[in-house]
Amino acid sequence: MTDHLIHKELRFNSYGTYLRRHFGCRVSKVNVDGGFTCPNRDGSRGTGGCIYCDNRSFSPKETVSIVPIEEQMEAGMAYHRLRLKSEKFLVYFQKFTNTYAPVERLSDLYRRALAHPDVLGLSIGTRPDSVSDEAVELLTELARDRYICVELGLQSMDDGILTSINRGHTLDEYLATVKRLSGRGIDLCTHLIYGFPGETRESFLKSARLISSLPISSVKIHQLHAVDGTRLADHYRDGSYRPISLAEYVGAVCDFIEELPPRVSIQRLYGSAPVAIRVAPNWDLKNNQMWYQIVNELRRRGTWQGCRLPDSIKAANGEW
Repeated sequence: MTDHLIHKELRFNSYGTYLRRHFGCRVSKVNVDGGFTCPNRDGSRGTGGCIYCDNRSFSPKETVSIVPIEEQMEAGMAYHRLRLKSEKFLVYFQKFTNTYAPVERLSDLYRRALAHPDVLGLSIGTRPDSVSDEAVELLTELARDRYICVELGLQSMDDGILTSINRGHTLDEYLATVKRLSGRGIDLCTHLIYGFPGETRESFLKSARLISSLPISSVKIHQLHAVDGTRLADHYRDGSYRPISLAEYVGAVCDFIEELPPRVSIQRLYGSAPVAIRVAPNWDLKNNQMWYQIVNELRRRGTWQGCRLPDSIKAANGEW
C-alpha cells in the first residue's frame, strides 16, 4: 500500500482527502435544489422515473426549489462550518437532472452559486442523455477558472438492467457523454448502484474495470434500496425484489475497491433513506458506520484500493 493517494487508515482514496489535497483546506459539498425535473419523468425519455427513485431518500429537507439558491447555500454552509469546521465549499446541484434546462438558465444558476466568495466550484448531478452541446461549452468555460465536477448517473453498465429499472438511457450514451466532457478540465464522477434483481457480484465488478479504462475522477456507490411510493417498494412487497444482505454488499464493495485504480477517489459508499420512508433493506446504519464496515473488511483482508489491478492497467493508469 505505497500509493500516496490512498488514505492509510481508510485504505482507499477518499474524496474528502482528494479535496483537501487539491485545495489545501477542509472543503464540504453544500446541496441545493435548482428546481430541475428529469427527462425520464416529463415524457421526453419516459414517465414515472426509475423504479427506485424518490428524491426524498437522499436530499436534505432544507433544500427546496422555492427557496433561492443563495439562501439554501447559506444554510448549508452554516451547518458544515459548525459541524465540520469547513472553510470552503462546493455547491452541489443534486435533485433530478441538473443540466436539463436551457443553457441560459443553467448559466444563471451556476454563476449565482459561484459568486459566493467561499465557493470554490460546483458539483452537478445529471444523466448521460441530458448534457447538451451548449451545456458542455458552458461547463468548459466555467472550468477554466473554477473547479467543476459533473456527476453522471450510470447506475449499471448492463443495458438489460437499465431497461428493467426504467432508466431511459444506455451504456453507449454514457460512454459518449464521458468522451464529450473529457479533456476539458472537468472532473467526472460516476454513480453506481449494487443489488439490482438479476445482478451478480461479477457483473458489478465489471463496472470497476470499465471505470479503470475511462477518464473518471471519482465514483459514488450505494446499495439498491426501496423507499415508500416507488415501484421498487411494490416489487418488494409482492416478493419480486429481494434485497441483498449487508454482508454481500460489504464484500462486493471491497472487491470493487480492490479493482479500482487509486487515482479514482471515492465519494460515497452507502445510501440511507429516512426511516419514515425506508422500506428495505433496513440495515439501520449511518454513513460513517458503513464506512467502518468496509474499512474493517479491507483491514481483515489485508487489501487496499487497486491491489487487484492487473499490471497492464496499473501502468495505463500511472500507478507505477
